[in-house]
Amino acid sequence: MAEKIHITTKAAPPRFVPVGQFSIIEAAENCLGCLHCKKRSCIYDIYRKEASYLREASETSGYTDMLYACMNCLRCVQECAGGILTRTVNPEYFGLGDAYWTPDIIATTWAQAETGRIPVSGAGYRGPFTGLGFDSMWTDMSEIVRPTRDGIHGREYISTSVDVGRKPNALKFDADGALVGEAPPLLDIPMPILFDVLPFGRISDKVRRAMARAASELGVLMILESEHCCDGLSEFAEHLVPLLSAASFERDLARIPNVRMVELELVDGVMDRAKQVKDRLGDVIVAIRVPLNREADAAVEHLASEGAEVIHLCADFQGNEQDGENPRFVKDRVRAIHRRLIETALRDQVTLIAGGGIALAEHVAKVIVCGVDLTAIDLPLLLALECRLCRNCEQNLPCPV
Repeated sequence: MAEKIHITTKAAPPRFVPVGQFSIIEAAENCLGCLHCKKRSCIYDIYRKEASYLREASETSGYTDMLYACMNCLRCVQECAGGILTRTVNPEYFGLGDAYWTPDIIATTWAQAETGRIPVSGAGYRGPFTGLGFDSMWTDMSEIVRPTRDGIHGREYISTSVDVGRKPNALKFDADGALVGEAPPLLDIPMPILFDVLPFGRISDKVRRAMARAASELGVLMILESEHCCDGLSEFAEHLVPLLSAASFERDLARIPNVRMVELELVDGVMDRAKQVKDRLGDVIVAIRVPLNREADAAVEHLASEGAEVIHLCADFQGNEQDGENPRFVKDRVRAIHRRLIETALRDQVTLIAGGGIALAEHVAKVIVCGVDLTAIDLPLLLALECRLCRNCEQNLPCPV
């Protein structure tokens, strides 16, 4: 049985002041001087830290830092004897992100990146209980609070590991119990997540190295453009998955280091290219990157029947199909493809990865419920680095962080 995964975390204070949703406005001239708000009302000690906020104020921070730190529990408003405290909404907060990558998703990711913990707010859960996309799915998350079970061998952990690669329909053994033929190569990774190529953003070599190091420490994989595989990342080679472009396949193949997995763009004759990769690199797993469009179902079935090991389904960064006037969401497309492979008796042989629109931890579990083996995350990596999804980088404008 696989060992229980343990991720060691430590606090990583933000370089910039996170944009807060709420703040408390104080009419100081009417203050009674009881100091309840600073001594006992605020259970998060925001008011108690007022002096240190002002002491450390600079041109880019100061009193607004304290206002943005408000957790919206409203206890100070309720207990203020003079009634001088009022909650207000920060308009800058609602300018973050877009309709899919909402301000709440961005703020949640910021808090998780800073603390390594699930965010807690005094206002409780304020989100929808149903809606579009992943919000239309309800799941039983009881394993979060009960991560073990009692089996026939005693206490067992719920494994999060996943095997990546091609699996045969059946194993054959000779009279001595030895396996007949060679078993296909498999990668055992401790959790069903890999890092994907970012759809936008200004990524320096240092940031890319930090992401590769994170993938290495977590034991997962990181997909990146082949030209970056040799940029001082050789020590993380076994966790890197070079993406070989269709236009420069021959050149890219000749210079990539020895890795355990390679990803190819979907083109005509892609299975021939997969054979070329194996001829050069030996016992390597080849994944095929398939755009999640209206032709994806037929493409996935054909690739699986031709012996593809891993198929990576790529939605757009909001989780929608990459074509059509009314694009379907990734969870619905994944379910359709999963069922099609079951009907053709191919599903158990191939590893399916889904990427695009995976914005929260719960989305990982939900898209796996829909039929994939593991997920690829991209924009959450940028958000963890304090990105505000303003997308100025796409227009060659200055980045606020």
